[in-house]
Amino acid sequence: MEHFQTHRSFVSYIDRTREFYAAQGYTKAYAWPRYDDVPFVPLPKPLSLCRVGLVTTAGKPQVDMKLDSLGFGLSLRELYAQPVAPPPTRLYTQDLGWDKEATHTEDVDSFLPINRLLEYAAEGRIGSVSPRFYGVPTDYSQKRTSRRYAPQVMEWCQEDSVDAVLLPAL
Repeated sequence: MEHFQTHRSFVSYIDRTREFYAAQGYTKAYAWPRYDDVPFVPLPKPLSLCRVGLVTTAGKPQVDMKLDSLGFGLSLRELYAQPVAPPPTRLYTQDLGWDKEATHTEDVDSFLPINRLLEYAAEGRIGSVSPRFYGVPTDYSQKRTSRRYAPQVMEWCQEDSVDAVLLPAL
């Protein structure tokens, strides 16, 4: 059963995100989804036999777009699937809400650990790495996220025979 909350109950960044959306002009307070029955399942096999995929909210830089003040190519906020090889050296994150005074996203491995997963696959800790990683825009619309973005990522994961997906925090 789904329940929605307008204020945090566990993590303080929820208040910050709610305030961010309010500052963007959304008149209805952001309501965080809450599930009585978590929509996750146990792994179907040992992790050492699983193909693992990655999902990020970082945007794919567009080569032909103008650069922001830090020299990053601006990104269209769209769904994308991109090969893990070669791993990206940069992704667009400047439009996302994170503590830009305390940290940075210049090291892609800090929020998209493709290289670590490739090492784990080589060591046998995981079975393999999905041939692609998946980018999902951060969106105020839970309906669009659950009805459009999630099914598309699921389709890509099925195409890539992914057993488990990591959604690292940005």
